[in-house]
Amino acid sequence: MSPSEAKTTVEIPIAGMTCASCVARNERALRKVDGVRRADVNLATERATVTYDLSRVSLDDLRHVVRDAGYNVVTETATFAIAGMTCASCVARNERALRRLPGVLHAEVNPATERATVEYIPTIVTPDELRRAIREAGYEVVEIGAAAGAGGAPVAAADPQAAARRRDYRRLKLKVSVGAVLSALIFTGSMHDWLTFVPQILASGWVLWALATPVQFWVGGQFYRRALTAARHGAADMNTLIALGSSAAYFYSVAGVLFPSFFDQHGLGEPMYFDTSALIITLILLGRMLEARAKGQTGEAIRRLVGLQPPTARVVRDGVETDVAVADVVHGDLVRVRPGEKIPVDGVVVAGSSAVDESMLTGEPIAVVKSGGDAVVGGTLNTTGTFTFEATKIGAETALAHIIRLVEQAQGSKPPIARLADVIAGYFVPVVMAIAAVTFVTWLVLGPAPALNYALLNAIAVLVIACPCALGLATPTAIMVGTGKGAENGVLVRDGSSLETAHRLQTIVLDKTGTITEGRPSVTDIVPLGDLDDDELLRLTAAVERGSEHPLGEAVVHSAVERGLELAEVRDFVALAGHGVRGLVEGRTVVVGNERQMTEAGVTWGDDGEQAGALAAAGKTLVRVAVDGRRAGLLAVADRAKPGSAAAIAHLRRLGLETVMLTGDQHATAAAIGRQVGVDRVVAEVLPDEKAARVQSLQSGGRLVAMVGDGINDAPALAQADVGIAIGTGTDVAIEAADVTLMSGDLEGVATTVALSRRTMRTIKQNLFWAFAYNVALIPLAAGVFYPAFGLLLDPIFAAAAMGLSSVTVVSNSLRLRRFRAAAEKA
Repeated sequence: MSPSEAKTTVEIPIAGMTCASCVARNERALRKVDGVRRADVNLATERATVTYDLSRVSLDDLRHVVRDAGYNVVTETATFAIAGMTCASCVARNERALRRLPGVLHAEVNPATERATVEYIPTIVTPDELRRAIREAGYEVVEIGAAAGAGGAPVAAADPQAAARRRDYRRLKLKVSVGAVLSALIFTGSMHDWLTFVPQILASGWVLWALATPVQFWVGGQFYRRALTAARHGAADMNTLIALGSSAAYFYSVAGVLFPSFFDQHGLGEPMYFDTSALIITLILLGRMLEARAKGQTGEAIRRLVGLQPPTARVVRDGVETDVAVADVVHGDLVRVRPGEKIPVDGVVVAGSSAVDESMLTGEPIAVVKSGGDAVVGGTLNTTGTFTFEATKIGAETALAHIIRLVEQAQGSKPPIARLADVIAGYFVPVVMAIAAVTFVTWLVLGPAPALNYALLNAIAVLVIACPCALGLATPTAIMVGTGKGAENGVLVRDGSSLETAHRLQTIVLDKTGTITEGRPSVTDIVPLGDLDDDELLRLTAAVERGSEHPLGEAVVHSAVERGLELAEVRDFVALAGHGVRGLVEGRTVVVGNERQMTEAGVTWGDDGEQAGALAAAGKTLVRVAVDGRRAGLLAVADRAKPGSAAAIAHLRRLGLETVMLTGDQHATAAAIGRQVGVDRVVAEVLPDEKAARVQSLQSGGRLVAMVGDGINDAPALAQADVGIAIGTGTDVAIEAADVTLMSGDLEGVATTVALSRRTMRTIKQNLFWAFAYNVALIPLAAGVFYPAFGLLLDPIFAAAAMGLSSVTVVSNSLRLRRFRAAAEKA
């Protein structure tokens, strides 16, 4: 290749530049790359024009250079539904066609979803060019319905593709029916020597030829079309194998009909193998039809999620209730929801209250009471009352739309184990064709008479038995069902790689505040030390604390409200230095604070007693209360562990995982919570910016680590971990940095993630084992390796049946994942 042919010039859009120094930094970074001949960056257009050697530099290399300089390359991601794929070779051909285009950074094709996901630079390549590449590879692009409707609502996310699949299924069903009838006639005609009741005319070679021809070229026409398309691109796939195998049997039989005397002279008998060619095609199409039906069930999770959103919403505008399409709801609309109705979009309750069943999104079976100020999520079910909420997130902004995007993204991704299968499948068809050729020649030279017949049938058996369909479906079908099942249990997995890594995790690092604990302090103990009872002590304390902005004061007030205590007005309120408060409540002077505040207020306190010591040892904060100059009692305040944290951590330990609690709290408080929930190790007093380093330290010991957190300060640690798990009730920053999102705040979702990953990977390994074992065991049988010792041969008809059965078996095994139950996975 000449130097001029080895280079190319591209325009790369760069985000984040603000001044001339940004331009200079990007130019310096790009020009330093070995193989870049020229790099000019334009601040006005925010683009870099780069000329580079194709043999030394890739576009992805340039993207990483820009990122390392502190900027981002603007990319887009497109998804295309592809019709006509049948095996792993089809997947490989589409991926090669897409990756060959300049501007494509990443392309993955999933045979289970029949979709291609492409990341590309929009200034270099367009979606139309991507579609054209798929069509030129010999496949059809089916337009996907927008994941969002007019208002961005996630309606009918894949209707056109689903319709195309239904059409293909009906077409397959018709062809299988016709093929089955004609094949039955051909088979009975071919067996006329044993089936004496068969009319003699049906045994005629000319009649058998007439019956076999529509099976060969109409029922099996798709094999020829796709084999020729592959040949035009210098490739071969399973369609090539089937076309070659069935054609050999068909045309050999045609020759027997046209030239019977030649075969008689050479002792080849009557070569009537029309039944072989017809049954091969019919059985393979039957397997493909059953496979298509089973594959349709793997996408059930997406369809269920899409179906959660109701088509209409009852909007209150100008005091009038009107039913409008969900796509027409706008920000700020007041939406009324009655009992038994689904909530159409996300929002905040402004009037009324009700219990809302959120199990379809979070996996939590208990309905949650919603009242004024509480958030509600689109797609969840209102059970008892009527309420009105203000729409805050609509269309693609809603939690449901976000979930659908994450599940689709995960189902379209490939874990590393799938890439291994793709590589093997890419070499598989040429190797099989070579084995078939060797089989033919060996039997022709060394086989018994009639050698040509034996050579032909065994070569056909090899071609038909060795289809790589099962190999290509082994991983994506399991990933589809596994990620869908995760979504049903409130576990959103970002991609297949995360799901694969999770099954090998050894250590689970848990943030304390908001992850193990509720994330807000509350009153845990009330200890009267005078004449007041619990409620009166809490009521007087809360009355004074109502004027405080301190978190401990808020906890006291919240506890009093929860108990239904009526708080009196406070007069002469004073916030004391050192976080204490004082005020006059119902004519009594109430002082709340620590021991120092009591001394300054002239209160003789004395010993707190054994109970107070035990509370302090448990890491709880003690709040002292004095009334009219005499000590009245103690309140213990702590950030309580969530009700399910201890059980979830016990579940993780049963799964053989080490649990580590990471927190910035002091050792005493952290140790108390750690003992309460049963973690293996407590790492306390860790600054926010040190969390990622602590995770890295655990990884440096050779352990695979998951980080579970919910706050902004957890994001670096989530990104550092081998698997980052965000609590869905936490911040958007944490969720974006994570590989897995738990829609509920329950830690049990972590155990569900690990258990689901283990089940999914076990299923994938079973699928791959059977796909490989099937070919390893049956190709030698088909080639006749066992004939000299055992007299065993594999009829091509049985080879076709076995090949179809292998794909159905793999998909059906993946569908077993639908029986996954998180609670049942204890070890």
